[in-house]
Amino acid sequence: MTVDSRDATPIYAQLDRGLRAAIATGRLGPGDQLPTVRQLAVELRINANTVARVYAELERGGVIETRRGVGSFIRAAGRAEARPAEEHARRLSAFVTRVLADAEQAGFTIDDVVATLGAHRQGGR
Repeated sequence: MTVDSRDATPIYAQLDRGLRAAIATGRLGPGDQLPTVRQLAVELRINANTVARVYAELERGGVIETRRGVGSFIRAAGRAEARPAEEHARRLSAFVTRVLADAEQAGFTIDDVVATLGAHRQGGR
């Protein structure tokens, strides 16, 4: 997990996005323990309050669960299951719009994006 202080995206949003991406790609799975707030803050060289804020939002969203005195863990329910269906659909649509806009700006067609996504889905890179 990394954050870029030069990126215009707020640090908490980068961290949230990074954790969600790790869950979505399977790098973090149900039952996996997250680093403590302090550990992650030190590792990323960011404020512990920022990490705590992201963990709290992920917990409210049902993505992680915190067991007092033990730690924070990825919940058994997947990220998609942790959100109402209409919110999931809205967020996915907004995400796809951003990806396609970025792809177009970089000179890629929608077919390029779809073909590459298909290759990733099949396990290729």
